[in-house]
Amino acid sequence: MKSRIKLILSVCCFAAGTLSYAQGDIMPENEKTPGDTYIGPKDKAVKENLAKWQDYKFGVLIHMGLYSQLGICESWGLAPEDWVTRNGYDDYDSFASDYRGARFSLNPVNLDAEKWAKMFKSAGAKYMIFTSKHHDGFCMYDSKFTDFKITNPNLPNAKNPKPDVLKNVLDASRKEGLSVGIYFSKPDWTSQDFWWKYYPPKDRNPNYDIKAHPERWQNFVKYTQNQLDELTTNYGKVDILWLDGGWVRPSDPKQAGKKGRQNLDIDMKLISETARKKQPGLIVVDRWVPGEYEDYLTPERKVLEKPIPVPWESCVTLGNDWGWVPNDKYKSGKEVIQLLTGIVAKGGNLLLGVGPDGKGDFEPKIQQALAEVGKWLDVNGDAIYATKPIAPYSEGNLYYTSKGEKSIFGIYLPQPNEKEIPAEIVIKNNLKGKVNVALLASKQKLSYKNVNWGISVAIPKALRAELAKQAGVVIKVTAK
Repeated sequence: MKSRIKLILSVCCFAAGTLSYAQGDIMPENEKTPGDTYIGPKDKAVKENLAKWQDYKFGVLIHMGLYSQLGICESWGLAPEDWVTRNGYDDYDSFASDYRGARFSLNPVNLDAEKWAKMFKSAGAKYMIFTSKHHDGFCMYDSKFTDFKITNPNLPNAKNPKPDVLKNVLDASRKEGLSVGIYFSKPDWTSQDFWWKYYPPKDRNPNYDIKAHPERWQNFVKYTQNQLDELTTNYGKVDILWLDGGWVRPSDPKQAGKKGRQNLDIDMKLISETARKKQPGLIVVDRWVPGEYEDYLTPERKVLEKPIPVPWESCVTLGNDWGWVPNDKYKSGKEVIQLLTGIVAKGGNLLLGVGPDGKGDFEPKIQQALAEVGKWLDVNGDAIYATKPIAPYSEGNLYYTSKGEKSIFGIYLPQPNEKEIPAEIVIKNNLKGKVNVALLASKQKLSYKNVNWGISVAIPKALRAELAKQAGVVIKVTAK
């Protein structure tokens, strides 16, 4: 098996909607605005928690599982679809056997959840979401409904002092004051009630006709409901239930009769109501399934072109993959800061995807990037946290946020080729009367003159070169 495992490292994964992020990606102008299908929550407690979440602006999403031990792109190698490549393998079954066999070597002996939580908090993150189970079905928690889990007594991790990884990470994150969420995959590619061994899997969907075998599908529905119930019952206060695998959903009446369409209904109404009895105000995110169980939208590896009047979050990886992959190329702290700024200026949150290796360690480059983000937010966070978008949102390298009716922030993002930032920066605003203008980080006051639709702020010559080295230069304009 060892030789096979070495080869598995080169599995290539570009799932639909998960192509590598490039700075400036936007939703195409001809694509229907995702907010058009949004139905907001009616529950008062959910509305209140959603409003708090919108003020957080920055969170982290941790992918960890069998793929962390193998150093490959999550569990997508198990999907028998023609876009997946499995370099080093001549047949699917050998790959699948080696992939699932990684549970016998996964042993995160270096996982220090307290250290993780401090790192996330120092980075300026306000919430953390952890993978309880990816599409492969391997549970990173002590599920009582399967043996395919990291706490299985026959696996090496069971001997660790805190074998329930999910519980360990959630508890430590809460202790540091972070809001916590649980990622859960609705499909399960190891469950016999989703991929029945009687048939070979053919794509990401159930490999049998659920109409012909309704009892088997109902067994899977009950299994899913049971797992979600234990996650929202046995793991303390949970703020967000983040459900992935949007192809598991009720069939669209408009698609009725189309070949291959199955009604993969797991009864989200029951799941949500049951969870909220244990977790009042729980935010439920049934990703990519428009309706009342998608409390906020989650464009993946994209930034919306324009603000939309609904809660949304761009989930973007720090590297090229969600989990840990050897020699991955990571964004710098500066790139993350500028990405965060662009998202917040349009009213969204950034959920940054990072992953530890199979031993529970984060690469130094990840730690460095997070530290850089935290250092910048320490002095400029007032322009990010609890802000609202304000027109014109952005112009060139200048981005806008606001707080209340008296404060506007102009965030100038220097580009790599800039040796100095401009001598004058025009900040459009409709504040009435005289204003105070200052650099947020240093509180140094700046002079200005009134121009059409705003003010032109003078940047002292002595500061321009030094400011050009920063990820973002924040000018705070406050009405007197």
